[in-house]
Amino acid sequence: MDLITNLYTTDPFWVWLAIAAVILGLEVATGSGYLMWPAGAAAIIAVINLTGIRMGLPAELALVAVLTLVATLTTKRWMPKNIHGDNPDINDPSIRLVGRRGVATANFVDGRGRVDVDGKDWAAELDAGEILAAGTRVEVIGIIDGARLSVRAA
Repeated sequence: MDLITNLYTTDPFWVWLAIAAVILGLEVATGSGYLMWPAGAAAIIAVINLTGIRMGLPAELALVAVLTLVATLTTKRWMPKNIHGDNPDINDPSIRLVGRRGVATANFVDGRGRVDVDGKDWAAELDAGEILAAGTRVEVIGIIDGARLSVRAA
């Protein structure tokens, strides 16, 4: 503990930077989104100390608390409630296919066939009663069970 106390008294920049890095590491590990603000506040205190301004530990802790609260409340107020729309999984690449265009690689039989979208071959389905020949341009209108595309003629 004496090592940390001595480090803080001689160069608090590194202590606050380490605190910011640990909190940011926890944010990356948990993905909560709320630990970014205390990590940023600790980084701001580190930068303040780098400029030579020494406030003392109680004032720095209070400033971290205030900065964290302000950042958290501001974010909750101004950020959209659901920034991911109807799909909370931003890592699902198939969702990005909706609205893309492609080409039917085979004739559709009974509403089922294959399409090439973005250089990848996908199983696809049409709305009931539609007929589609190979080479026809298609547009992706949805994803079925995460593995098949719902398409229509473009």
